[in-house]
Formats: sequence, structure tokens, C-alpha cells
Amino acid sequence: MNEEILKEITRRTFFRQMGYGVGGAALSTLLKEQAFALDGSQDPMGVKKPHFAPKAKNIIFLFMAGAPSQLDLFEPKPTLVKYDRQACPEELLKGERFAFIRGVPKLLASPYKFEQVGKAGHWVSELLPHFKEIADDVALVHTMTTTQFNHAPAQLFMNTGFQQPGRPSMGSWLTYGLGTENRDLPGFVVLISGENNPDGGKACYASGFLPSVYQGVEFRSEGEPILFVDNPNGVPTEVRRETLDAIRDLNRIKFKETLDPEIETRIAQYELAYRMQSSVPELMDIAKESKETHESYGTEPGKRSFANNCLLARRLVERGVRFVQLYHRGWDNHGTGEYDDIKNRLPKLCREVDKAAVALVKDLKQRGLLDDTIVIWGGEFGRTPMNEARGGSTYLGRDHHPHAYTMWMAGGGIKPGFSYGQTDELGYRAVEGQMTVHDLHATILHQMGIDHTKLVYRYQGRPFRLTDVEGEVVQELLA
Repeated sequence: MNEEILKEITRRTFFRQMGYGVGGAALSTLLKEQAFALDGSQDPMGVKKPHFAPKAKNIIFLFMAGAPSQLDLFEPKPTLVKYDRQACPEELLKGERFAFIRGVPKLLASPYKFEQVGKAGHWVSELLPHFKEIADDVALVHTMTTTQFNHAPAQLFMNTGFQQPGRPSMGSWLTYGLGTENRDLPGFVVLISGENNPDGGKACYASGFLPSVYQGVEFRSEGEPILFVDNPNGVPTEVRRETLDAIRDLNRIKFKETLDPEIETRIAQYELAYRMQSSVPELMDIAKESKETHESYGTEPGKRSFANNCLLARRLVERGVRFVQLYHRGWDNHGTGEYDDIKNRLPKLCREVDKAAVALVKDLKQRGLLDDTIVIWGGEFGRTPMNEARGGSTYLGRDHHPHAYTMWMAGGGIKPGFSYGQTDELGYRAVEGQMTVHDLHATILHQMGIDHTKLVYRYQGRPFRLTDVEGEVVQELLA
């Protein structure tokens, strides 16, 4: 008997083929449901309705990669001054894990002076002289906590809600849930300055298992703004357009066959890249800003800097970009040498960011944009109230500290001039108003008109969300 006929009638082949058929039917159904979740449109970045009336439309996250020392910037502790360079109490060390501290470390008071500023009376270090200009516009959260104490997992946790690569970032979730108002720019833009990329790498602003159209797009303030967007040498614009049209038509044929949402993503990204050839050069040309604006930010057109990126962030939200993520790396002040201590390196970092961050908030407010824009400043964890003294180093520095640290927020319905939470007398743990990373995410999504428990994407058989199965909106922070 013919072998092909035998294959057709064997019991094993029958069930294998039935499995393919059932699996294919299930996959087709899931893909149709997913396409419907994207509003059934041909544009995955189209504007979508929020769950309820939002207080904010845009977010600018000023992420200080490396973890700034809250004890040297926002948390003066008289008890640390009293017991400076004395052995740390045993009860703080019992069962504790540190990244680098070994043995019994000594307590370390801040070498910097603090003053209360604004009507709010926020305490702020002399390292941030410009901060007092926005003190009454800002809410300080003194009791942020995290479950991670090493940089890469902690940065991933703050940016994606999970400590391992593979989950969508907050900017990806927001553009998935709300879309974007500007058809000529990405909904989620990333700007990088400082030493390098964050320790968590590009996974900090990736789209994870969401369609890749929602991933962060890196813009550069020096050199070519976006890599590979310009036409290749020798390819005129009309030829590029004809090529994209042909690719689009082929992709649409394939999409009708498979209903694969990644094909829709590919079409959208090709079209966006083409439109950005016109929109991005005008956006990135900060030289056209007024002299007063450049002086307030401290910008230098054509250079890679945090100041330039802050000005670009304002220009991006002006044009309707949903989420702008700035990374400024270098805050890992362990004190192993002059290059990473709190006496030499920390003041330099503060000079790089203080003026520009303050100018951004003031500029947004002056233009009427702060009402609709949340500005967030902070890192992945804090620093210990003890001196690290790794290998007997005489330079002052602090180890990683996940139990309590400070972030600030302004605009978008966040209560201005407000202090949330309180830490113990050493600044070691939160004693009032603890705020987790999931709480922060839930609160931000709420201000954007999103119920964090309903922003869901089904993957590998279960529903996922930015806040996983945790997170509470911190109502005290809301105006």
C-alpha cells in the first residue's frame, strides 16, 4: 500500500493533524481577540479612550540611574550627625543583605548642609540650590521601597514592574493603553545622558511581549537623531516611498492570512519612520529656542547632555508624545575612589541635573503644560546611612539601600508642596506611609485615566499587567 495513504489512515497521524487543526483554530481566535483589543483599527498607535477622565496626558520620567543618595539630598538626619562614624546598631544588621558592606559598618552623616525651602518647607541639600524654585510645585515621597538591591534588577523593576527582562516597560503599557496624539512621532521616546545606558539595558524601555510598536524609541541629542531613519545613500525620497508602499501591500496580504498583530506593527513602524524624516529634524533643532530658554536650562545645542534632553522632553510633550523617558547614569556613589564618592562625584552629578530639571518644571508651568504632564524624578533604590568603606577605602560612599528612599513628582494632578511618608531617625526604614514600586505605578496610571487592574494583556495563557497582582493608588498624593 502507498506510504502516503498509510499516513492518512493511521491513528497517530489522525490525532496529530487534529491537534494542528484545534491549535490553529484556537490561535486564530486569540489573534482575532487581540486585534479587537487594539480597537479593531489598522493603527495600533491610534488614540484610545481611558477608563475614566484623566488628570494628565503625558509623562516625563527623569530616571537617575545608579540611585541618588536621599540622605545627602532630601533627608537630613540629626541622629546620624550625633552618631557619625560610630558602629551601626546590631538590630539594623541582623538578617540584612548588602551588596558590598561587610562586617559592622559605621554610620555616616551627610557632609552637606540642609535648609527648608518654599511654603511647603521641604528639606533640601545645598547640592541642589535650584530646587527651592519649584519646592511648592513638587510632592516629595520619602518612603519609596523596592524588593531589589542590585542595579539591573532594580532598574527593570522600577521601569517594568518586574525584576527580570521580558516585561513591557511603563511607557509601553501607556502607549498600548492610550495610544498617542502625534502621528509623526513615536508615542514613547527615550533620551540618554550620563555615563552610558542604564544597567538594565534596553530592556528598561522595551515592549516585552506587547507588540514592538509600543517599545521606546531612542532619540540622540548629538549626531544623527535616530539611527537608520534617513534614506540610504543614493536612494531618493520617491523611490523610498514606492518601496514602502510595495512592502505595505505585501504585509497586508500576509496579515489577512495570519492575523498576526506584529505585521500591523511592522506596517505602522515603516510608515512612522518615513514621517519622522520630516518631523524629527525640526523637533531636534533646539538652537531655535530663545537665549533665555538656553540660559535657564544650561543647554548647549549639538552636545549630549541632560540639559539638552530636558529641553527636548518639553518639546516632545508639546507635540503630543505620550511618554518621555530620560536616563542619566552615574549616581552609584560607593566611595571606592574619587570618581564615585559623595564628596567629589555627587556634587558634579547634582550640577549636571539640578538646574535643567528645575527649568523643565518651570518651563512646563509657564507654558500651561504642567497641568497635563507628570514629571517624575528618582532612581531605582536609595543609599545606606552607613559608610561602605569597601576594601578599607577612605573615600566616603554609601551602599545600595532598598528599604527607604526619596523621589519627587510634579504636575498632572499630583498634590503640590506636599511631603509623603516618614523614615526612622537614621533614614533606614519607612515608619509612616510606605510606597512600593507597584503603588507608584498604580498612582501614575490612575492620573492618566487608567485603572491599573484593567490595563491587561494576555500572554502565555494568563493576563499580565504593569502592577502584576499588587499596587494601590496613593490617594494622599493626589490634588
